[in-house]
Amino acid sequence: MKIHEHQAAELLAAYGVPTGGGRAVFTADEAEAAAAALGTPCVVKAQIHAGGRGKAGGVKLVKTPGEARAAAEALLGATLVTPQTGPAGKVVHRLMIAPAVAVEAEYYVGMLLDNDSGNVILMASAAGGMEIETVAKESPEKILRQQIDPLIGLRPYHITNLSTGLGLAGDAAKDFAGIARGMYRLFTEKDCSLIELNPLARLDSGRLQAIDAKVTFDDNALFRHKDIAALRDPLEEDPKEAEAQKSGLSYVALDGTIACMVNGAGLAMATMDMIDSFGGRPANFLDVGGGASAEKVEAAFTILMKDEKVKGIFVNIFGGIMRCDVLSSGIVAAARKLGLTLPLVVRMRGTNAEEGERILNESGLSILWEPDLGKAARAIVALTKGGQEA
Repeated sequence: MKIHEHQAAELLAAYGVPTGGGRAVFTADEAEAAAAALGTPCVVKAQIHAGGRGKAGGVKLVKTPGEARAAAEALLGATLVTPQTGPAGKVVHRLMIAPAVAVEAEYYVGMLLDNDSGNVILMASAAGGMEIETVAKESPEKILRQQIDPLIGLRPYHITNLSTGLGLAGDAAKDFAGIARGMYRLFTEKDCSLIELNPLARLDSGRLQAIDAKVTFDDNALFRHKDIAALRDPLEEDPKEAEAQKSGLSYVALDGTIACMVNGAGLAMATMDMIDSFGGRPANFLDVGGGASAEKVEAAFTILMKDEKVKGIFVNIFGGIMRCDVLSSGIVAAARKLGLTLPLVVRMRGTNAEEGERILNESGLSILWEPDLGKAARAIVALTKGGQEA
């Protein structure tokens, strides 16, 4: 789960990371009042769940509260297109007003989980700022890394190695140590998957301050952190993904035309690869889980049909715990209730597959049953392109 920059700044400040303050605002009036209270010059920053806002015109330096109002009027409701939003962009619904500061140097500091080793990685670079992605791609040696074994935790030598590598000394080195410790506490206590400070700035005073911050959390651990879950912004999420979450479905929207309903993440990935191999493009990843009910099947079909790009639906189920006859009944009920007119290909193997086939064939609906995965994938690709099934 992602949160906004102003929320990340508040969290980090609670863990001892200097962030310089700032306020979230939702109207031009609030922006003007916040600028007056914080003092000018200040920065008006669009709050969306994507990076690259500065280059997209989403960050504006203003010198008066009136300029803050004008900037807010221009940004609120506008669509920002960045490399991370895709061509559709994201609509700005809120802003952050932050004091402007004099920056002498910019650093990057990040913390994430290394899935291969199971360790936490603390990263830092003296080449922080808007071009950090380019640095990572073209000059990876400029990004310093420390592996932190969670059984041992963050140790002083981890901090010293990075601080020395960044060339920090005096107050800046002391600040960096406190920042690293605060980041690690937040990361472990709140089950984060990523924390980034970019830039972490050295001010003209010689002290360090996080000018921008990003924090994301492990969705699977949110049940332990009701306070974090409450920070979710539904306006920043795909409505179909939010609806799927409420129904207990694992759903990720993609840009293809063939909707997929599968049980099991591995089978879902294989299904999408199979569709792609026959020249089709999957419209989503959708895992209904191991014990889908008729209600969950109906919810899945409802979500799939809300995607206007979808030209056909492919159901690929392996019935282990799940019974194919129960799922077939759910498919028939959902297709009738929702008035399904899109091509639908169903491939099922496993528990009560024969009975599931009978239910589908006797439904009177235009459903193609095909137990062979390759033939089924080829068929849905052909049907969505206006041809006949193979």
